Amino acid sequence: MQQPAEMPGAVLFACSMNAVRSPMAAAILKHLTGRRVYVESAGVRAGEPDAFATAVMDEIGIDLASHRPRTIQALADTSFDLIISLSPEAHHQALELTRTMAVDVEYWPTLDATIGVGHGTREQIVQSYRNVRDQLFERIRHRFGLEGGPSV
Repeated sequence: MQQPAEMPGAVLFACSMNAVRSPMAAAILKHLTGRRVYVESAGVRAGEPDAFATAVMDEIGIDLASHRPRTIQALADTSFDLIISLSPEAHHQALELTRTMAVDVEYWPTLDATIGVGHGTREQIVQSYRNVRDQLFERIRHRFGLEGGPSV
């Protein structure tokens, strides 16, 4: 059985717009660690708050309502032990940011749930967001050796 990696002290989740994937991931890690780890999220560009992301996180008892998207450049502190990028452009920016820093960077390709918005039924769209949430939850649990799961 593979042993989980040591828990970093500070983790940044990065994606394209900081509206769905990275705020979900950050909120999940905070929830699972009881805030023992400093966790932030940011995007290449700042998007708008996403109501579907907030709704599917509410389903599992995690509140995203106060999240306001921001860019990686807007971060006051970039002293992270680990940056996990969830989109190709965020991964590129994370590598550029850490060129002169001793920071681990991991790339977790994660589906962009917003691609389906405007196509399909509301339930199909919400299910796409749930799939992203559940994939992130499982990946975070496995990567950091944490217990718990979505209680839907």
